[in-house]
Amino acid sequence: MLQTVSEWLWWERLWLPVNVSWSDLEDSEGRIYAKGSHLFSALPCALCMLLVRYLFERYLATPLADVWGIKDRLRLTVEPNSLLENYFRNQAKAPSQADVRSLCKKTSWSERRIQVWFRRRRNQDRPGLRKRFCEASWRCMFYMFAFIYGAVALYDKPWLYDLREVWAGFPKQSMLPSQYWYYILEMGFYVSLLLSLSFDVKRKDFKEQVIHHTATLTLLSFSWISNYIRIGTLVMAVHDCSDILLEGAKVFNYATWHRTANAMFVVFTVVFMVSRIIIFPFWLIHCTWVYPLDHYPPFFGYYFFNVMLMVLQLLHIYWAFLISRMVYKFIFSAVRVSKCSCVYKNSTRKPETLRAINV
Repeated sequence: MLQTVSEWLWWERLWLPVNVSWSDLEDSEGRIYAKGSHLFSALPCALCMLLVRYLFERYLATPLADVWGIKDRLRLTVEPNSLLENYFRNQAKAPSQADVRSLCKKTSWSERRIQVWFRRRRNQDRPGLRKRFCEASWRCMFYMFAFIYGAVALYDKPWLYDLREVWAGFPKQSMLPSQYWYYILEMGFYVSLLLSLSFDVKRKDFKEQVIHHTATLTLLSFSWISNYIRIGTLVMAVHDCSDILLEGAKVFNYATWHRTANAMFVVFTVVFMVSRIIIFPFWLIHCTWVYPLDHYPPFFGYYFFNVMLMVLQLLHIYWAFLISRMVYKFIFSAVRVSKCSCVYKNSTRKPETLRAINV
């Protein structure tokens, strides 16, 4: 049974074009090819990432938060009530009006008192400002390192400047050490994000983030085994360049450097739109849909890889909508503030962008 499953799983027509077999991708004459077994290195890399993250947040991010005066807000604790606590944990964190009335009868409390209890209880579970600062600092540091590493690994490669070179000699393209480490680091990072979901800050687009991380890992794994490594490195670089700016904007926002955060968010918006709404679909997806047909007929992996890229693109469009809405609110809130400058001259009210940037 296991042998049959293995044969189907590694059926060459799933992963490779016609007239190409696994034997054609055996290491020989100094040429080294990517193998599925290499991907197991991503798990120990993810565990190392979690350790490095812990050390970074404790010994770098936390002292930096102290220097910048970033403190958690004081939150009122709730009155002990086992009935409400049991309802909060097992049924709902925000009860309906009918449930509030039912709880009033069971506890002899007023509706107002129960609503205040649930609001304070929800606030107790929300991550503090320092935790969000440390998490954003870690992600910003990783994306910056990954992008710089990717730029160094790609700057002298012909396929960076001519996308047709991505498929030159495919699939018999020797793996480079820089490509191996770029892949393992990226995969280790996204695996670590999935492993840390239970204690990371849970944002409004939590489900979309899970889909994104899963689709990214699936894409990276498939592209590695099918030797789609060249296009894979380009996809990673395109994604990392805008993520640096978003996490950096969050860092400065938590530090109350609002002008810097605003400026960085504007730059992030431009880079995001150019890289993920223009370059990604019209350059990279076009490269994977059109150019391969000059070298081999379509096979299962060709369709699978492109469908997964389209899943990522749909997520990009969703996030582009959210970002555009933030920018729209920010611009018009700025206009309103400027019209009422005599009233708000000394106001410390945050613009809409800074409140929404934590999504």
